[in-house]
Amino acid sequence: MAATPDKSQPRRHFWGDDPADEADYYAAHGVHATSSLFTSPRGLQLFTRSWQPEPAAGSPRAVMCMIHGYGNDISWTFQSTPIFLAQHGFACFALDLPGHGRSDGLRAFVPDVDAAARDCLAFFRSIRRSPGMQGLPCFLYGESMGGAICLLIHLIEKEEAWAGAVLVAPMCRISDRLRPKWPVPEILTFMARFAPTLPIVPTADLVEKSVKVEQKRVVAASNPRRYGGRPRLGTVAELMRVTDHLNARLSEVTIPFLVLHGSADVVTDPDVSRALYDAARSEDKTIKIYDGMLHSLLFGEPDENVAVVRKDILNWLNQRSGAGNGDGDGDGDGDGGTAA
Repeated sequence: MAATPDKSQPRRHFWGDDPADEADYYAAHGVHATSSLFTSPRGLQLFTRSWQPEPAAGSPRAVMCMIHGYGNDISWTFQSTPIFLAQHGFACFALDLPGHGRSDGLRAFVPDVDAAARDCLAFFRSIRRSPGMQGLPCFLYGESMGGAICLLIHLIEKEEAWAGAVLVAPMCRISDRLRPKWPVPEILTFMARFAPTLPIVPTADLVEKSVKVEQKRVVAASNPRRYGGRPRLGTVAELMRVTDHLNARLSEVTIPFLVLHGSADVVTDPDVSRALYDAARSEDKTIKIYDGMLHSLLFGEPDENVAVVRKDILNWLNQRSGAGNGDGDGDGDGDGGTAA
């Protein structure tokens, strides 16, 4: 039997101090969680997690294939969303991207986003073929850079049968308020050819810019696997390339999607989410712009704001997974909002 945690001591980890505490944490939230390693087509060992409804709750209603953002991982603040979705009947799967969390690769070095997208796609295909998952509706879900990777997956393999995508503050273009001014991007791209791994690119603290609630900033910054250093030259050059590439291909998007963005986001640009909504050829598309919210919609906002965003996601998924209308009042096309 696991020892009772000493609640007078602060937790070093969001989910507990050791594997026993971690298991207790998931059990207390009514979900069945597992972790494993997946070998990508490139031979990388990638750390993965699943969060599923407890067996007593019945079979899952749909599969969520989830991707975190730059510098983050799947075992800390990110997992609050898959836990919530698993509590509502969704089988959720995610992996630490190469160079992130417990996966192989130099920390926060992302020299090829297209290759990372193919790694994710290979993992998600293995999940879709696994026992109990075959035949279920499958959704993509991505936060920030993960949202960009979701769109890349869709553009790489349009024949893949996705029921839809949830894009949370997707990095379809780096905000002009963070993007270096000319000629700095050209200089960085040139330097990245010779020293791509150097972590020397000056940038604002992303936790400070993303997370509104002070206590939650402390939690996010305490994650020992979060990358808090300066971005590497090759990573910045690649993110500028891939976001420009995506921004030029928004009209090719045909997947059903829900895009969510905070109006006060200074990390990724809510205007680009509006451009995605306007340009995409998807017949089923929905946008929600939340007044005054920052980049971290599903963790960094006050709990009442997080609840609004969660409700919008759940309603949208329920209506597209044969799960009824949920407990909300529908999603509708166009802008949504909430008080900050």
